[in-house]
Amino acid sequence: MSHPAIAALTARFGDRIETGQAIRDQHGAGDSWHPPAPPEAVLFAGTTKDVSDALAICHAHGFPVVAFGHGSSIEGQTQAVQGGLSLDLTQMTKVLRVSAPDMDATVEAGCTRQQLNEDLRETGLFLPIDVGAHATMGGLASTRASGTMTVRHGTMRDRVLGLTVVMADGEVIHTGGRARKSSSGYDLTGLFVGAEGTLGIITEVTLRLAGIPEAAKAGLYSFADIAEATETVVEALQCGLCLNRIELLDALQMRAINAYNGTSHPETATLMVDMAGSADQVAADLDMFGELAGGHGAAAAPCETPEAHNALWKLRHSALYSARALRPGAKSLSTDVCVPVSSLPQVIADIQAEIAAAGVIAPLHGHVGDGNFHLVMLFDGPEEQEVVRGLHSRLIAMALEAGGTATGEHGVGLGKKLYMQAEHGQALGIMRKIKAALDPQGILNPGKIFDL
Repeated sequence: MSHPAIAALTARFGDRIETGQAIRDQHGAGDSWHPPAPPEAVLFAGTTKDVSDALAICHAHGFPVVAFGHGSSIEGQTQAVQGGLSLDLTQMTKVLRVSAPDMDATVEAGCTRQQLNEDLRETGLFLPIDVGAHATMGGLASTRASGTMTVRHGTMRDRVLGLTVVMADGEVIHTGGRARKSSSGYDLTGLFVGAEGTLGIITEVTLRLAGIPEAAKAGLYSFADIAEATETVVEALQCGLCLNRIELLDALQMRAINAYNGTSHPETATLMVDMAGSADQVAADLDMFGELAGGHGAAAAPCETPEAHNALWKLRHSALYSARALRPGAKSLSTDVCVPVSSLPQVIADIQAEIAAAGVIAPLHGHVGDGNFHLVMLFDGPEEQEVVRGLHSRLIAMALEAGGTATGEHGVGLGKKLYMQAEHGQALGIMRKIKAALDPQGILNPGKIFDL
């Protein structure tokens, strides 16, 4: 027998409430290793009022609600671990407003970054959040996502100016605005960015945009080892080069990329580097980076054409899928940590030594300019999974000891909540109090980030 909330939702939304097994299964599993957990029903919302009405109904019945974008989350954010309603926002795709002079835009939560950047093309502006997934703005804001351009443009925290948020009881609020700075009241916008739908559901996002640079050039630099590569990165950052992207890939990841894409790049520790700015600045800074890399024994392969430039970043965005292809049929625990850049060589060396001793296949790639790296640890069966989970715990312990964080951009969800106490200490209690104040019934994405 279905929950009374489903009957009330059906009375309000009719056939937009779906309860078929296939659609529920689709909404109960993200792109992660966590077990699927389907909701009891799915609603395809079309407006903020739809979201408000749905939450008011669910609040009245104590029925859990999990917001859903494109389901690309890595850490189990979309799993409906207590059942309830999956609130799908992918039909809310409007670009509501663009101001080219102010370099900002307001979009609905279901708009993707690809869609927005296509709409912005003629304005000379873009949103510089370059994640590998086909993700929605609501999802990117909710996980405080970033990507390959973080070293220059920051994360979603730096890009979100304001939000429209529906609270647990259906109340609609607006946070922030269009001003580039404010000293007015609590930073509620920052509170909801990264909250993973546990405090409210984002339906509109006002974004700070960037200008498309006059010129961009890239190159691939192959090093004898990761330490030489990361030392080059530290020097490049200290020189103030116009770095747009600076990505690290280990030898195993390069082997995976070659096999997956049919390429033949050197299978050693590698930096993929992108400079962006004026033509003269880009040319000069790429030359300087080449000198720095050469000082650490790197072999350089600059991209001579726009087509080669685009091909290089297409290779980078294939990293996760090429890593998984190293062991067809296996599952993957894809994780990320972020540490001070100077700590990268030691943390990477220590975890790779433990991975090698355990006999686990785990390619490494990451946004080395901001100290964020990923491991894709492949496993098959419960015994191997336990080994991988042990390595995962060790990695996070190393990151925290180095002054880093358990997750640089994937978010907490189910996968990282075990480590929140170690990272945040007493501050975790404050997070729980905020959650209890804004969602006293605990209906918004329950079981994620921490347990009450």
